[in-house]
Amino acid sequence: MLIEPLNADFMLRALTGGSLVAIICGIAGTWVVVRGMAFLGEALGHGMLPGVALATVLGWPLLLGAAGSAIVMSAAIGVLQRRGRLSYDTSIGLLFVGMLSAGVIIVSHSRSFATDATTMLFGDILAISAGDLLVLSCALGLAVVIAVTFHRAFTAAAFDPRIAQLLGLRPLRTQVILVGLVTLAVVASYQAVGTLLVVGLLLAPVVAANRWTTRIPGTMVLASLFGITSVLCGLLISWYLGTAAGASIAAAAIGLSLCSALVRSLAMRSGHSATHQRTQPTTTPAMSKGNA
Repeated sequence: MLIEPLNADFMLRALTGGSLVAIICGIAGTWVVVRGMAFLGEALGHGMLPGVALATVLGWPLLLGAAGSAIVMSAAIGVLQRRGRLSYDTSIGLLFVGMLSAGVIIVSHSRSFATDATTMLFGDILAISAGDLLVLSCALGLAVVIAVTFHRAFTAAAFDPRIAQLLGLRPLRTQVILVGLVTLAVVASYQAVGTLLVVGLLLAPVVAANRWTTRIPGTMVLASLFGITSVLCGLLISWYLGTAAGASIAAAAIGLSLCSALVRSLAMRSGHSATHQRTQPTTTPAMSKGNA
């Protein structure tokens, strides 16, 4: 009975598409957490709004609008850093507010404002089509290629950009490529959880995985599994409780992260307790008598 909803074609497509998104986010989200780029993910999620709104008004494919808007914002961040002499966070903050404002202004001219805004902010994973699955599969392939090709450069730049420079790994170029990877993950997640909740899939599964892994590839794999589990749980919650699918998936991801932290804490306490008991000296009656 628990998996009965998956007999419906649209639910199966939603699970497949959500799983592809979860793997992409597991790959990109690992670097987001390692590099402390959560604000960038949030800003890119909202930065897609003008493109999506414009595509909605003009009748263009929403994914195309989301991708175009996110790419523009990513490029603008780099320009403001290099030529505007602004810090990374300041550049992101200015563009974040500017793009969000532009998106709201465009959407406000749409006749179906409420429906459009809800879909943009929270996604519509149940509407994923076979064509969307093909696009997500290509996006996943590209994400894997980027992660494998630039793994050494990402790692070096994350821990010491000066060493990366000495090794000829070009940290500035590496940063641009990493922003591109995060942009790819955010755009791919749009259909599943919308612009508002995308950071939930980027961060929560990785945070849950970090409790159990110490190596970046292992974190990516485990985060992807946590993400897929979040998608499955969110879809089932949405089916049986009648809640919004995107929000249910994001909530499930956060819940799994909290459960992972709790289980890890209990396991560590149990391990420490067992170790403490093994190291305690044992005193037999004979030993006590001899000592006396």
